[in-house]
Amino acid sequence: MWRISLVFIKLSTCSSPSTIHIQKKKHKIMAPSFEDGNSVFEFVVRRGNGVKGLVDSGLSKVPEVYVQPPKERIDKENAVKHGLPPVDLSKLDGFGPDHDEVADQIVKAAETLGFFQVVNHGVPLHLLESLKDTAHYFFSLPPQRKAVYRSDVSPSPLVKYGSSFMPEKEKALEWKDYILMQYTNDDEALQHWPQEIKGVLLEYLRSSIGMVKKLLQVLLGKFGIKPDDPMIDVLIGKKMLSMNFYPACPNPDLTVGVGRHSDMGTLTVLLQDGIGGLYVKMEQDMDYGKKGDWIEIPPTPNALVINVGDMLQILSNGKYKSAEHRVRTTSTSSRVSIPIFTMPRETTKIVPLPQVVEKDGTALYREFVLIDYMKNFFENAHEGKKSLDFVKINLT
Repeated sequence: MWRISLVFIKLSTCSSPSTIHIQKKKHKIMAPSFEDGNSVFEFVVRRGNGVKGLVDSGLSKVPEVYVQPPKERIDKENAVKHGLPPVDLSKLDGFGPDHDEVADQIVKAAETLGFFQVVNHGVPLHLLESLKDTAHYFFSLPPQRKAVYRSDVSPSPLVKYGSSFMPEKEKALEWKDYILMQYTNDDEALQHWPQEIKGVLLEYLRSSIGMVKKLLQVLLGKFGIKPDDPMIDVLIGKKMLSMNFYPACPNPDLTVGVGRHSDMGTLTVLLQDGIGGLYVKMEQDMDYGKKGDWIEIPPTPNALVINVGDMLQILSNGKYKSAEHRVRTTSTSSRVSIPIFTMPRETTKIVPLPQVVEKDGTALYREFVLIDYMKNFFENAHEGKKSLDFVKINLT
């Protein structure tokens, strides 16, 4: 079928408001057979049209390949909303009771839910708005512009465009398109990242790293590690950034934007828009819910979401929790989110901190090289926190 779409041509990729000219252009969308799973898979994944292309082709109901088993669907009506206020990071500057109070809040959040929101984080607020606008802009581009970065044809190993997490191995596909960038240095990012988004993403990364270091200094300081310890930089030696797009879904109760999983890195910084849809599984009883409940992390204006990754859970010998989380879809509006994943470099050896193991009496995880953990993580579909089993020591 033929459709009329809006093609945006940006004149600047910096984070300040850009002048955008809008042209009308026709794109021929050859709609797949919505009843044929192989046809949908070919259209969305192999040809790179994404879920966005599926929706634009005239979709009126979710194809069967996106229908999740009942146990994986998100019951938003009965989910608990996280009501705790965001952490004010400006109070970490200096010393005194305010610093200690905020440090305690960060440690407690990492020990319990594994997620918390922060304000006064040092990332310019105008940049947060520009990031969301740029994400919507990028995914509005013609399919052929995005599809050049599919993993099998991408001109750079630093950039990957795709749909769902591991579509070849998933029982039901996730309702998400994404563009994922690996950061090595500014020069390579400027050379290889997509022209439309590289400027704003680089500024996002530069302005966030100081905050990540502060958080790690607090979290590792709990175990006696000094703020200037080289370990801080080692744990964030590798960075990856993603722009995620969740198109409006005709049957959101049947789908998920992202399935149950924990992040494999050290700390994740997440910008979510005002629509919401992020849910975290509680690992213990708390004032606002019971162990096993799913709690919604509602958007807070000007805030960033921080979550603990698997590497921090392993280093702390289980003291900090890389919480299981997932994302729902919505029928009203398309949603975007922009995470920064920090982690050690691939060749780094990871093992629980010896001072923690000495206190605990036993290590819960074996020593490993990060590249082996990454291969296991990225070769399997999302399945809660199962990735941790790869390095967990069986104590029975």
